[in-house]
Amino acid sequence: MAAPSVNVCVEAAIENPIQEIRYDGQEIHVTPLSMSENLSKLAHKINFFKDESEEKGKPTSEGERETDEEKVLAPFQPSLWPWDSVRNKLKSALTEISVLYDVLNIVKQKHYMVTDPVSQDAPELKAPLQMVAKKKSLLVVCQILNAGADWLKRVQAEMGSNTPDNFLWELLQLRKHWRLKKVHNTILGELSYKSAGSRFWQGGTFEVLKTSDLAAEGEATNKKSSLDVSIPSELEGVAYIQVEVKSVPDLMDLTSATLKMPASLGAVSPDAYWQQKLETAHNVLFCKELFAQLAREAVQVKGTTPHMVVGNQILTNVFPGIQLSIVLCHYTGKEKKVNLSPPKLDHNHVLEHSLHQLLRKVHGNNLNTSPPHPANAMLGMSKRRRLAGPRAHSRQDLLQMAHSESILEQILRQTKHAVLRLRSMHVIDQLATSLQDPLICAHWSCLNNSLESSVRVSITSYCYETNRTPLILIIGIDTIRVVVREGRTCVLSFEENELRDFLQWQICQHHAQSVQSLAKLHGWQVLSVIVSSGHGDIEPYGTTSTVMLASPKGNIILAFHSSPVSGSKLSVKKIDTAVESNISPAVTASKWASLAGEFKEVNLNRLEGRNLVGKVDMLMARLTVMS
Repeated sequence: MAAPSVNVCVEAAIENPIQEIRYDGQEIHVTPLSMSENLSKLAHKINFFKDESEEKGKPTSEGERETDEEKVLAPFQPSLWPWDSVRNKLKSALTEISVLYDVLNIVKQKHYMVTDPVSQDAPELKAPLQMVAKKKSLLVVCQILNAGADWLKRVQAEMGSNTPDNFLWELLQLRKHWRLKKVHNTILGELSYKSAGSRFWQGGTFEVLKTSDLAAEGEATNKKSSLDVSIPSELEGVAYIQVEVKSVPDLMDLTSATLKMPASLGAVSPDAYWQQKLETAHNVLFCKELFAQLAREAVQVKGTTPHMVVGNQILTNVFPGIQLSIVLCHYTGKEKKVNLSPPKLDHNHVLEHSLHQLLRKVHGNNLNTSPPHPANAMLGMSKRRRLAGPRAHSRQDLLQMAHSESILEQILRQTKHAVLRLRSMHVIDQLATSLQDPLICAHWSCLNNSLESSVRVSITSYCYETNRTPLILIIGIDTIRVVVREGRTCVLSFEENELRDFLQWQICQHHAQSVQSLAKLHGWQVLSVIVSSGHGDIEPYGTTSTVMLASPKGNIILAFHSSPVSGSKLSVKKIDTAVESNISPAVTASKWASLAGEFKEVNLNRLEGRNLVGKVDMLMARLTVMS
């Protein structure tokens, strides 16, 4: 019985032959030939001047031999058309196919010829020989089946064990996290970020090895894992980036951020697990790429202060007297001695997160370019630039669109904000601890970003919390915007003295407002309120707040002065009602006629009360009874 027909497809291999393999693992393939080039190549292989039909038969008679000799002696005359032999062969092939087609028609249709089988005598069967042949055939089949079953059982047991000693299982786990490819009999992996959009020149190719192969070569292997990796020498060891902000004269640490600070410095032990090796080398490559990008930007970017790149260190000034240093530390274990610095207490997690985020954002921009809309627009152009023409943007607007901040500039902006935030926090805490009267409470908002923070400051007096002075400080990059209770806005610079002077001035206004609220409770009349009084001695900063009060009967005048430098003063004047004071018809009451004159200053330290507002409250209550 004939076997069923099988369709066999003969075509060229899909993969092109490899011409060269570079050192970074890149394979350069041979360029495939086009159809015309392939046809020319095949045509060159045909010998058009050789006729194979002459060699098929030999002459048998003497006459034929003589004619052959005469043909040989005759000069050979090639055909004028080079494709003549091809045409003749195709013609003979067509003739043979036509004859075969006619024979098949005759056999199939049975109109002209009938092909019946001829009966033959059955061969003599020998039972012992057939039994031996069948046994041998069954033995061979059993051996093949047993070998395949044993191999399947062994592979199933290895895949089902899922233990660290299984090379295939560990290779599967390695493939889930790292990019691998097979080159001949070697398995190579990639540690770089090129697939994520990186353009860093240094590659991270590592080799996957089997522990049993290393043991066969004579290397000592005490590892429990059956898989090992070979890391390039330039990625060995431990690397991290240290960012420090210090004050220049005393080198006091203000804030710092460490990118992947290891617990113990030094090279990774040879017996370490392969995942730890790859993660450490991956981090080394990331730190090197980040520092190379920052160093390139420090040289190219022109700022108000020059940036210095010295070896593995970048130095720049954030504020006058504040220095930012970015250092790349790489320890391979070959160093003689490493002086470990104590861990920083004030670690800036936002800046550490930005070091990761900014570089990955550059990778994303390199990889994901926005498609043009419409289709005939320039590739990568933003929507704002496409609408610049219809909206008639100016040249300055176009320059702002074209400008993009580098990683170093963004880190400098975040560092400035972090330093200014620390300064503001230090000033507020210092005033809150040094001043017992009034009480200063700061509520920092948790919903901030890396370039802006806000804090709400409340100034109150003990036991008089109904009267409070709220302030909102919005801390930016190099300025502080203050919003007071009336809704007014004041912009301060990065100098901490300006913030301290402003808070002390607000404390003086809080005292003046507290005295006014006490006057309403005791029935006193507020004669005048001057927030910024111009009389008296000139203060080094701020102005004096003045409040003039009159008793319910108008015979006692109370003057309160509050200054951020000289402090608070309280003066009292008593009017004699027996003396006629209505000298001018414009004066309607005696209290208005005695505003000027000699006042007696009250010693606030000898008054009873826990704070200034309490002492004024006790004094006003006593003067109300006396009047």
